[in-house]
Amino acid sequence: MSESIAQKFAGKPKDLGGFEVRRVLPYPRQRMVGPFIFFDQMGPAEFAPGQGIDVRPHPHIGLATVTYLFDGALGHRDSLGEDLVIRPGDVNWMTAGRGVVHSERTPAPERAAGHRMFGIQTWVALPTDKEDIAPAFHHHKAETLPVIERDGVRFNLILGTAWGQTAPVKVFSPIFYLHGVLPAGSGADLDIDHAERAVYVVEGEVALDGEPVAAGEMAVLTPGSAPRLAASKDSRVMLCGGDSLGPRHINWNFVAADRATIERARKDWSDAALTGFPASGRFTLPPGEDEHIPLPD
Repeated sequence: MSESIAQKFAGKPKDLGGFEVRRVLPYPRQRMVGPFIFFDQMGPAEFAPGQGIDVRPHPHIGLATVTYLFDGALGHRDSLGEDLVIRPGDVNWMTAGRGVVHSERTPAPERAAGHRMFGIQTWVALPTDKEDIAPAFHHHKAETLPVIERDGVRFNLILGTAWGQTAPVKVFSPIFYLHGVLPAGSGADLDIDHAERAVYVVEGEVALDGEPVAAGEMAVLTPGSAPRLAASKDSRVMLCGGDSLGPRHINWNFVAADRATIERARKDWSDAALTGFPASGRFTLPPGEDEHIPLPD
């Protein structure tokens, strides 16, 4: 293996009730990359007319969710009252903090017509002193994100800082997240100044300093290295990382530095469901929703 690659691993298929994702993080020997603690590839999947995604309301704490689509559309509703549709290239940054509830569903027009769904969902852990902040939601249109051109490769900066550019999304620790499109024969040096970095290959064929990285694999870079990313076919990659926040516990949809914080959240969700999600509680349902995902055993 190239000295610029610390380790390389493939995501594992996971069925989410009729819709398959490829789960990359957490991985047994790589629980996080910088603050990124969860990384799923959604699709590509083709939905026939009348079919779609229906993720019922569920809670989060201690993290920020990031949804980024290549194809399709996804309706977002949350307990803050936000109700909008995510389109390709847009960024949805939902800060869960002390607690938020949201649902994800295929919008009515796409459900009626049939559509293709393809994208990445990630969770970003919050610093310990920000785990209990008030929840918030920010939506950034694709045209507001910086575009970086390097040696014929086009990168969209989704989060944080890279190559002297800064994305408009408010973040809570040093971080970077890039979507890269590489035409066949192109390449770029990954001299990105962050402590922890990884490359995920969504599709195509690429190599890092000559070491092949297959579609569906993540390569964690050696600290301080600046490998050459080169594509032999038209390819799509995601680059992510940032400063380490220290170890985190993850249980269902909850992330925290302290296990007791997760246990309290589990109890609060269970209690809210039993009492009908009172408006004064920690967890409430998004307006217009009357379902929820029960607490798993």
